[in-house]
Amino acid sequence: MVPPGRILLLLLLPVATAQMTPGSCSGCGPLSLPLLAGLVAADAVMSLVIVGVVFMCARPRRRPTQDGKVYINMPGRG
Repeated sequence: MVPPGRILLLLLLPVATAQMTPGSCSGCGPLSLPLLAGLVAADAVMSLVIVGVVFMCARPRRRPTQDGKVYINMPGRG
């Protein structure tokens, strides 16, 4: 569920973009090749970090060591 403050922001976003005049951005032309390559590399590194964190958090935990005894009335223990 989106918080109420963000719903208002999402509703006002089209209004704000409709009021912008085209060409009002100075110096926002095409990006230079080194800057574009740096952004792509940074995005790839951040994606790998996110995948690594998710993998580390989602892997199964180690089970505690069993004492070697067989318990008859406990399913899964023998």
